[in-house]
Amino acid sequence: MSLEKTPVTIVTGFLGAGKTTLIRHLLQNPEGRRLAVLVNEFGDVGVDGDLIRACADANCPEANIVELTNGCICCTVADEFIPSIERLLALDPKPDHIVIETSGLALPKPLLKAFDWPDLRSRITIDGVVAVADAEAVAAGRFAPDPAHPGDASELDHETPLSEVFEDQIACADIVLLSKADLAGSGGLAAAREIITAEAPRPLPMVALTEGVIDPRVVLGINAAAENDLAARPSHHEGEEEHDHDDFDTVVIDLPEQADPKALASKIAALAEVQKVLRVKGHVAVEGKPLRLLVQAVGARVRHQFDRPWGDQPRHGRLVVIAEKGDIDPVAIRAALA
Repeated sequence: MSLEKTPVTIVTGFLGAGKTTLIRHLLQNPEGRRLAVLVNEFGDVGVDGDLIRACADANCPEANIVELTNGCICCTVADEFIPSIERLLALDPKPDHIVIETSGLALPKPLLKAFDWPDLRSRITIDGVVAVADAEAVAAGRFAPDPAHPGDASELDHETPLSEVFEDQIACADIVLLSKADLAGSGGLAAAREIITAEAPRPLPMVALTEGVIDPRVVLGINAAAENDLAARPSHHEGEEEHDHDDFDTVVIDLPEQADPKALASKIAALAEVQKVLRVKGHVAVEGKPLRLLVQAVGARVRHQFDRPWGDQPRHGRLVVIAEKGDIDPVAIRAALA
């Protein structure tokens, strides 16, 4: 039996930042590594797992891809995360490297602490924490604290739920990937770098990327051993027994076949303004089309593409909609998409 620890890379970042796109790129460019992936989603419609399984190959067969839905692994460490990691470590052949995609609402710190469990500490090491940050959204101030309290000595009391999650993710990171660089432009990238530098508890390397394309050597093989460095990774929720994501909620919308994908995309974009929706993702059936329409939205940015045939699955459209709890109005959201 090998005594060498299996490296684990944790990919964190807010909803829609581009974590899944990055992991798909790593699976397609493993640099000779046999990979395994644990993907976690907030909400019970598994879109990210589907996208990652579509990249399954000899280096990362479907058996090496585990999906946890309807909850964040930072809250279900003992019940779900540790058994899932043990399942991946028991694979034959054993993976050379495990990549964990956290939910966009997950706090990385509780996950890092889980690696201190005796059963795991001797077998795996946190190779690095990779924070994916949507450069355009960061530059636009979407993750800023409540501006109604500028310079307040008790600023922590006025953090928005978005800013708290974002700052915790940055504080745990070993490297920050500024995603959607093409949308942000040089000005947006410069603004995002400045904001992240101000938030980070220590200097962090930042790399801009588009469509998840990056040399895998930049994010795999960092050798951070982050489990030995927890004190340098502060959290807004330090010392809390539990973190229950009370600030955010989801609603699943069932949709009939759609005649016009562009018209649906316009309705979804309007949700960001009228209902303050943060994220929409799922699959929709389009009249006369044998392929599923994959729909993904971050704020008012909506992308849709046909991904694969429905096959034996019922042509049943489902979208998961995520927003801050006070902004989730299932009746209004269903009416807006009808």
